[in-house]
Amino acid sequence: MQPLRRGNIRLAATVLLLRDAADDLEVFMLKRPGGIDFPDLHVFPGGKVDEADDIDPLCDGLDDAEASRLLGLDAGGIRYWVAAVRECFEECGVLLARRDGEILRLEDASERTRFDGYRTLVTEGELGFVDMCRQESLTIACDKMMYYSHWLTPEVAPRRFDTRFFCAVMPTGQQALGHHWETVDSDWIAPTEALARHERGEWQMIHPTFTSLRSLLPFGRAEEAMAAVLAETHLPELTDKLRSEGMQDLR
Repeated sequence: MQPLRRGNIRLAATVLLLRDAADDLEVFMLKRPGGIDFPDLHVFPGGKVDEADDIDPLCDGLDDAEASRLLGLDAGGIRYWVAAVRECFEECGVLLARRDGEILRLEDASERTRFDGYRTLVTEGELGFVDMCRQESLTIACDKMMYYSHWLTPEVAPRRFDTRFFCAVMPTGQQALGHHWETVDSDWIAPTEALARHERGEWQMIHPTFTSLRSLLPFGRAEEAMAAVLAETHLPELTDKLRSEGMQDLR
C-alpha cells in the first residue's frame, strides 16, 4: 500500500462534480483563499487522503481490490474514493452515500440542518467521517464516483501532490455550497465560461484544472461525460508537454 506521504509528496483526491443546466453541462468550482495550498486559485473540490479513509467495509459498489486495479495499485486504492467523497462533503456539502440502498436525498429541512452540523464537525476534525456514516447508517456510494485522471505536481514545486481526479453527477435533492473556511467563492459554471474567465485573466488556474475543463468541452450533458469516462475516451493524448505539466498515465 502506498504511504500517505513520500518525501514532500502527499496523496490527494479531487472531484469534478457535474450537473445538467438548461443549455450546457456545468461543473462546480471553488476559489481558494490566500494562505493555504493553491491560494487564490479556482479549483475543483478536493484534498489530502487521510489514514482514516481506509474504510473498505463501508464502501458500496466498489471494493479495494477493484479500486486498486483501476488505479494500477497493489492495494489501498479505495482510500482515494473515500477521500473524494469525504472532501466533496466537506468542501461543498454534497454527500454521495446510500441509506437502505437508496442515494441520500437531503430534502427534509431538519435533515439538511443535521448534516450541515455534521459537515462542520467533520471539517473541524471533531467527528470522523466514518463515525458520521455509521451513526446515520450510511454506506459510501463509491460506484457513483468515477476515476477521471492522474496528476503529479512537478518537481519544481516545494509541496507536491499525487492526485487522482474523479467525477460524479450531482445527486438529486442536495445542494452544493463552498465551505466558508476553505473557500472564498463557489460557482456552478459551464467549462467554456470557466476557460474564458481564465483566458481573460479573471480566474487563476493550474494545469490540471484547465486541462480537465478542456476535456469536458465535447460533452453537453453529464451522462455523456460519465459514459466517456467509463470508456476512458475522455482524456487528451498524453503528450510530453502534458507530462511536463504533471499529467500521468491512468494506471
